[in-house]
Amino acid sequence: MINKAHTYRTHKCNQINKSLVGETVRLSGWVHRKRDHGQLIFVDLRDHYGISQIVSDTQKDIFDILDKVSLESVISVHGKVVERSVETINHNIPTGEVELQVDKITILSTAESLPLQVNSDDDYGEEIRLRYRYLDLRRNRPHQNIILRSQIIQEIRLQMLEQDFIEFQTPILTASSPEGARDFLVPSRINKGKFYALPQAPQQFKQLVMVSGFDKYFQIAPCFRDEDSRADRSPGEFYQLDVEMSFVEQEDVFEAVQPVIYNVFKKFTKKEVIKDFAKITFKDAMLKYGTDKPDIRYDVFIQDVTDVFKNSNFKIFASNIEKGSVVRGVPGLDCGSRAFADKMNSWAQSQGAPGMGYIIFSDNDAKGPIANALGLEKAQMLKEKFNLNNGDALFFSCATEKEAANLAGKARTKIATEKNMINENQFKFCWIVDYPMFEKNEITGEIDFSHNPFSMPQGGMKSLIEENPLDILAYQYDLVCNGVELSSGAIRNHVPDIMYKAFEIAGHNHDVVDNKFPGMINAFKFGAPPHGGIAPGIDRIVMLLADEPNLREIVLFPMTGKAEDLMMGAPSNVNEIQLKELGININKKINS
Repeated sequence: MINKAHTYRTHKCNQINKSLVGETVRLSGWVHRKRDHGQLIFVDLRDHYGISQIVSDTQKDIFDILDKVSLESVISVHGKVVERSVETINHNIPTGEVELQVDKITILSTAESLPLQVNSDDDYGEEIRLRYRYLDLRRNRPHQNIILRSQIIQEIRLQMLEQDFIEFQTPILTASSPEGARDFLVPSRINKGKFYALPQAPQQFKQLVMVSGFDKYFQIAPCFRDEDSRADRSPGEFYQLDVEMSFVEQEDVFEAVQPVIYNVFKKFTKKEVIKDFAKITFKDAMLKYGTDKPDIRYDVFIQDVTDVFKNSNFKIFASNIEKGSVVRGVPGLDCGSRAFADKMNSWAQSQGAPGMGYIIFSDNDAKGPIANALGLEKAQMLKEKFNLNNGDALFFSCATEKEAANLAGKARTKIATEKNMINENQFKFCWIVDYPMFEKNEITGEIDFSHNPFSMPQGGMKSLIEENPLDILAYQYDLVCNGVELSSGAIRNHVPDIMYKAFEIAGHNHDVVDNKFPGMINAFKFGAPPHGGIAPGIDRIVMLLADEPNLREIVLFPMTGKAEDLMMGAPSNVNEIQLKELGININKKINS
């Protein structure tokens, strides 16, 4: 209902239209843009909801006020709604058929000279935008991104509640625990010399919720990790849809989460959203795509060709294979030119590799140093293996299994990008399953956890006792969309003896489990249900749906790449009184 007597507005700036012609209204907002036409001055007045054009002529004192008022000053105006002339109608805004003839104006707040223009899409650089983020957020694109973020979170919450999940809030101040990243530590005033940690994730708490007898939990959870910034990872804090369920197997988690993700993407994008989520084993993902975060929108598949080069006349590869290397082949459709091959070779060198070998297929012939060394028969065999034609090429990565997969995976993406093979108007999802439970540390040679130490090994205790640790798979899974990891999850190890054994294989005795995870391991000794969960990243979901390349664009008040809040001046020094209360002394040499 419209309040005609309201001090600041009877309508919002997106609400005046032809139905109000002849009526007197009051609007308030920011001076977005001004146009002085000599006898008339036009001002675009903007609020959160939209833009209305207001106008005054030289016969009124209001003309001088509007002429002098600075952009982004806040004003309140009163006047009559009139139709615009046909030639001045603006079809790009809902209020474009009318304007407001102002007869009263109040300056509510005057803006100083602006460090960035709100009515412009120009890029002012990270430092200016983040130092004056409140101005940056007045601009249409950032403003709409934050609205979209809110809408997506609301829809996620609705979807979870409809599946009878219960929302909980877990503690923010907790104990430090090794979960793969650095903790943010908070000193305790009452318990001097001791520290809380901000949670990297509510991992242990959500498992304890299941032990507490609740069945289906979720939370839009803040998480804190002292990590370096990347385009898809904020330095410091991020949000995730934290989920845990009791008495479930892996497929139950998929069935609960998959429709939520699909429905959210379907609702907030005009792009095609593929409903079927592929399932790809970790082993196949690393072989066929060179990564466990594959973009499956294009059909370029890597294959292992180590056997072809073993004891071959191409001595560089043959020699490396004897030392433990493998060879991966990456097909390049319509890439059969020397110029493209040289381009790929230079690109590989820019990635830190010695280069990228290739075979060019043309006129039923095979060209290049590798083809000459292998001979036509083997080259033709490779052509058939990859189902290639004349005009295509085959590129090779030879290194340790991990390095070869990494370069081949990047080359696959490079080729697809260069040849415009990626469907940019599509979202395509896949589950990566069957992660290895353990891996060998490349530096120490010792056995480490490869993913999540709290995961249940496939086969339970039997596999831990009887199998080679490097052959044991875990009930761990990731959800990937268009090459972006959205989520990690697992069926949890809820049996104390199995957990102790798993940690023992990774080189940790019982005391480590008891001391590092006392709340969880003790709880499991009093009856824990089989349970599992997942945690899709809110920020990455919004980033994809907003079609933004950087998380900074969809976070309300982000930090810089150096984890600094330029707007608020954080991190900052604190005074000696505060330090004394905490029992902390600062080494003055640290910042010198």
